[in-house]
Amino acid sequence: MTHDSSRNPALLEAFRPLLLMLVRAQLGPKYRARIDPEDIVNQTLFDAHRHHLQLRGSSEEELVAWLRKVLDSDVKDAIRHMHREKRDVDRECSPVATSWRTAYDRFLDVTCTWTSPSMNLIRHEREMQLATALAELPDAQREAVELHHLHECSLAETADHLGRTVQSVVGLLRRGLKRLRELLQEPTTGYQ
Repeated sequence: MTHDSSRNPALLEAFRPLLLMLVRAQLGPKYRARIDPEDIVNQTLFDAHRHHLQLRGSSEEELVAWLRKVLDSDVKDAIRHMHREKRDVDRECSPVATSWRTAYDRFLDVTCTWTSPSMNLIRHEREMQLATALAELPDAQREAVELHHLHECSLAETADHLGRTVQSVVGLLRRGLKRLRELLQEPTTGYQ
């Protein structure tokens, strides 16, 4: 990836699934009732294309880190706008008590310290695979998986947020996780 990558909207578009996953995790159910994650990702990709000269570095890892900073800024702007409009989202959904990043790391089952460049690359690849796989799930399954596993909402909280019974949420989670495992499964080489 070079500076030219951030100038090309088609190349930036490849990061949409990752950015969507990150923004949904950052917003949580509290803000998603009023802020559309797609709008923030669109703004982030637009900002990245418009301000491509601010990108320092030439690797894909540096581009992703820069996109995350742009995304974080756009999320903060959207939340500020929400509060400026005096829309009290605190009354609409119960707040999620845990840090999204901690829950996200547990969801990826990260068990070691990611310090070397090769380990960072592996982590980035896993994030992209997870984001792409989550995007493939039906909306109800994706939301159930994100709420329960990324945001660590209880089954009852997840059911309440989705407007479903606990039993139906259990089914959504079972089907969603089964499909995620299928999508994330390493391709077989034919050698056993």
